[in-house]
Amino acid sequence: MTIWRPDPSTLHRPAYLSLAESYARAIGNGLVPAGTRLPPQRRLADDLGLSVQTVSRAYEELIRRGLVVGEVGRGSFVLPQGAEAPPPYLAERAGGLVDLSILKPVTERMHVETFRDGLHWVAENLTSPAALSFRPSSVLPQHRGVAADWLRRGGIDTAPECITLTDGATSAITTAVMSAVPPGGTLAAAGLTHHLLMPLCKYLGLQLEPLPIDHDGIVPEALDHLARKGSLRAVYMQPSAINPRALVTSLQRRVELVEIARRHDLLIVENDMLNVLIEDRPTPLAALAPERVLHINGFTKSNLPGLRVAWLVSPPRLAAVTANRHLVTNWMATPAMVELLSHWIGDGTVDRLILWQREALRERHRIAREELAGTVFYAHPQSLHVWLELPPGRDEDEFVAQARQRGVAVASGRAFRLDERQRRDAVRIALGSTTAEDLRHGLKLVAETLRSTAEPLLPLV
Repeated sequence: MTIWRPDPSTLHRPAYLSLAESYARAIGNGLVPAGTRLPPQRRLADDLGLSVQTVSRAYEELIRRGLVVGEVGRGSFVLPQGAEAPPPYLAERAGGLVDLSILKPVTERMHVETFRDGLHWVAENLTSPAALSFRPSSVLPQHRGVAADWLRRGGIDTAPECITLTDGATSAITTAVMSAVPPGGTLAAAGLTHHLLMPLCKYLGLQLEPLPIDHDGIVPEALDHLARKGSLRAVYMQPSAINPRALVTSLQRRVELVEIARRHDLLIVENDMLNVLIEDRPTPLAALAPERVLHINGFTKSNLPGLRVAWLVSPPRLAAVTANRHLVTNWMATPAMVELLSHWIGDGTVDRLILWQREALRERHRIAREELAGTVFYAHPQSLHVWLELPPGRDEDEFVAQARQRGVAVASGRAFRLDERQRRDAVRIALGSTTAEDLRHGLKLVAETLRSTAEPLLPLV
């Protein structure tokens, strides 16, 4: 059978993107069927008269689009139509492996006992509407009032009717993006962003445009330039340490970005899941521009994973829109969890868990600084992770595979990257997903992998 090859005469600048588009069309038309192994990069580069780097970037773009999967030691293979790219974290905890791949707060036995006590309280105090009603308006109004009071403590003054209660960040992000960008529209985000944003936009039929970042977050001039093209509707931001590089964007930069959004009438989706966990965090975007920010504020990352509640704050003009989008995707937040959160806010449990988390993270970051001394990594004192940059020549996917062979799982930077033009291979290392002892052991294994010779893994036979 003849293997399809791109026609070099059809390629144009930038060559890597043109090559990726050629393959994408061929895959979509069935000329390159699922399971096909793409040519080795050096061979294809020689055949087309391109550099190996250009071909490598084209393959990376195909991987980012979910059309191709790279298998360490074997090559790149075309995925079946509708196939999903693997998540950056382990789907299941593997025995004997230190799992630093999934982002979680630090937890101990105390959290389980606190949760059990809270559920006992819910069992004894659950209202009839919370247990029996299908109508959000019958169950949630008083809890929106609790949410509004809490948000006011963090500088966000909003009416209760502008708050949508959701079952965690993913539900809130989905609702916010659907509310901010119509089908076929364009959303912008930092070149390193939430790993679920890419598949979400793909499912919703949205264009997702990357924006360059510097030491202070999204570069304002880049947002202004993209907005001038006229198709941009909204920008997704994670300004307070929940982003891959754990950056906290300064107040001055936030003001600049808000001014650009106003100038071009853009909406902003603000993921602020760590919220008050971040000490002295600058004013939230929702407080700077309440007329255009959809703000996401939650508790799974600052309290404990089982407390699956997040609040989506909308501008008044979009309150009905976000409520309707949430109805068609999730209907309403789980009443028992909402009841528990409101109770914990009232009796001070939320505050106590946040203070405990800050102290626990202080110790985890101390361990990270000790074990990763001499490496280049980004972190914040209250971030749940560090972003470790790899030395030049170290491929992040191969590094992840080599680290797992040594006994530690970390997340490849590829899952968070929208833009390959300023690529710097890196891995995300979660600090709260295991015990302090296992974290230290896992970081030692990461450091050993960094010091080892970067050899490609052999295929298993």
